[in-house]
Amino acid sequence: MSDKYINSYGRFIVRWRWLVVLLCFALIGVVGSGVGKLGFNTDYRIFFGPDNPQLATQDNLEATYTKVDMVMIGLKSSKDGVFTRRMLGIVHDITEQAWMFPSVLRVDSLANYQHTEATEDDLVVDDLVRDAAGLSNEDIEKIRQIALTEPSLVNRLVSEDEQTTQIMLTFQPADTQPDTLKKIVTPIREMAARIEKDNPDVEVALSGTVMMSVAMTEAAEADSNTLVPVMFVVIAITLLVFLRSVTGMIISMVVVFFSVIFALGMTGHYGFLLNIASASAPIIIVTIAVADAIHLMATFYGNMRRGMAKHDAVVESLRVNFQPVFITSVTTAIGFLSLNFNDSPPFNHLGNIAALGVFAAWMFANTLLPALAAILPTGPLGKERREQVILENYVEWVIERRNVILVSMIAVSIAAAAFIPRLVYNDNFVTFFSENIEFRRDSDFMVKNLVGPYTMELSVSSGQDGGIAEPDYLRQLEEFTDWLKAQPEVVHVFSIVDVMKRLNMNMHGDDPAWYKLPEERNLAAQYLLLYEMSLPYGLDLNNQIDIGKSATRVTTSLGNVNTTHMIALKQRTDQWFADRQGTDRIITEGGSSPGIIFAYLTRRTFDSMFVGTGVAFFLISFCLVVALRSFRLGLISIVPNVLPAVAGFGIWAIVVGEVGIFASVVTATALGLIVDCTVHFLSKYRRGKVEKGLGTEDAVRYAFAMVGSPLWISSLVLICGFVTLGFSDYLINAKMGLLTALVIAVALVTDFLLLPTILLFVDKKGSKKDVSA
Repeated sequence: MSDKYINSYGRFIVRWRWLVVLLCFALIGVVGSGVGKLGFNTDYRIFFGPDNPQLATQDNLEATYTKVDMVMIGLKSSKDGVFTRRMLGIVHDITEQAWMFPSVLRVDSLANYQHTEATEDDLVVDDLVRDAAGLSNEDIEKIRQIALTEPSLVNRLVSEDEQTTQIMLTFQPADTQPDTLKKIVTPIREMAARIEKDNPDVEVALSGTVMMSVAMTEAAEADSNTLVPVMFVVIAITLLVFLRSVTGMIISMVVVFFSVIFALGMTGHYGFLLNIASASAPIIIVTIAVADAIHLMATFYGNMRRGMAKHDAVVESLRVNFQPVFITSVTTAIGFLSLNFNDSPPFNHLGNIAALGVFAAWMFANTLLPALAAILPTGPLGKERREQVILENYVEWVIERRNVILVSMIAVSIAAAAFIPRLVYNDNFVTFFSENIEFRRDSDFMVKNLVGPYTMELSVSSGQDGGIAEPDYLRQLEEFTDWLKAQPEVVHVFSIVDVMKRLNMNMHGDDPAWYKLPEERNLAAQYLLLYEMSLPYGLDLNNQIDIGKSATRVTTSLGNVNTTHMIALKQRTDQWFADRQGTDRIITEGGSSPGIIFAYLTRRTFDSMFVGTGVAFFLISFCLVVALRSFRLGLISIVPNVLPAVAGFGIWAIVVGEVGIFASVVTATALGLIVDCTVHFLSKYRRGKVEKGLGTEDAVRYAFAMVGSPLWISSLVLICGFVTLGFSDYLINAKMGLLTALVIAVALVTDFLLLPTILLFVDKKGSKKDVSA
């Protein structure tokens, strides 16, 4: 758009300023009503797209057997072991109470473990613990011996050191809405609090996928209640210090507030649900909106300090900033919209909401902001800013030392990039939360003392109805489970093999010599039928055997593992079955679990974002070439736009060394943001050469004089905004914020050091003809 049309637009805004303000307030009133329609999705499954193969495997497992929506209640006394009347009584009481919780499907504990033993010719199946208070010392010792020698109990429901036990609750909620899950969790937490109050030496830990989903809601609520208000205060103080005007601060904050309300309101009207990732969108929008406002308000006050009338200063500010603010808004929106390539839906939502906020910030910055600036009193303007003098001296320093700066920047960038190969993938869903979150602390407690929430679930099929009773199937299943138990990541393996061995021993008078698999199909089928008929309601074998008795479930509990360990175990498991294909009677229908799905999700998000980042880079580069109307300047802009991400990841590799799912969105997001500085600098640089007829050195001086202060302050605001995210208790958002802030900081250094030196070397000619080529 030519300056002529922008001037006409600016005069229109100034003339109809009251109408513009009224229309903006009316618009935000209509759109903002959608905020009340916002909901929140706490289901951890939202992280997985509909075509996620690991999620499909888990859905098949749950359809065949039972759900994996669980709560694990861990108990440990600092005074007593598990096998005392008091501790067994607590376990028994929890087990009885747990059946009363909403949506509970199954309860497994030491107390209701269905122990089998032979009495003459009969098979007796009964709870391991019935009346804890009436137990004799001999009874307790017997329970202890059974628990510590039964493979399905030790390292699953009781630790080898006899100090920790857990009760496993399986739920089948009607939905995964926050209110539904809170109705499940609230009575569990109340019960845990009563136990700890009545037994000060007993620690109660609550873990599992249900607790994780609730933790997501609580982390998001904590961020909304603390980080967002803190961010608004930080931005307000920064604006007041930089603009030195209460009026300017108020105008800018109105634009920021309206931008956030517009984006969230549109989200509510569209019926989208917020999630733990997209809940960070308001903080991101705040930083973007204030960057737009800073450029316009800084130019406006600068014009007035130079003696320009207020309304003329508003029009001139729009003329100078309209194009760069527009192009930076477009490139920023492209960066966020590229998150739609991400394989994880929450990051799609984050990108779309942030893009709406970018549009709103541009719209209000070019309508509401100049209208309010034309209406409200400016107040005292103050004298020429001291930092302007500092910038002038700084520019001369850069021009004088261009050779040293260019070589040094290139060397440092190459050195930082060399560390990128050292980055390793490391994700697990427990460490998505900080230690301020109860779920994280309790899950760490369970991993340390018994077994954590990390599992791998498999369905092992015989290929025929009733085939699980075949001796060959059971033998091969035993071979597989023995192999699993030998893997370094594995803490416990739960399968039908141990049940069949115990039943075979029971049916031979409890003779330990018969603790082995039945050798005849008919015997195995009869033992299983007799055992199933003896089990009480809710404790049947549906969690281990499918309806047609053609397949069984193998649950592998893992230790404190990360993404790499989980994927390695899954791949070795797949290879174990692949090596026996065609020779064995058993086949696996894949392995999955929430931990396995998250492990593969990290790789899937990185793969998908390679494409997304590539598309964003191409579109942003094209926009810069068109906006700057110079192919040469467009090519020059690539260096300060790409280098910060490369160097930022290199520094992250040195300091942290690990990346997770959070890092997959940083490059595309940061690319859209760091372009802002480049665009504003190059647009002023080009304006100096084309409009003012300046040479390269003077054009660099002109660019710094026009946008030097707004650039560093807007970058500082962006850095503060994303660093604020670093205080989130949801560490995906926290690490994403810190890495993005690091990239923006590197971009600021690059734009202030490397970009001007590149221009001084590459763009030496000063004619208008050359620049427009």
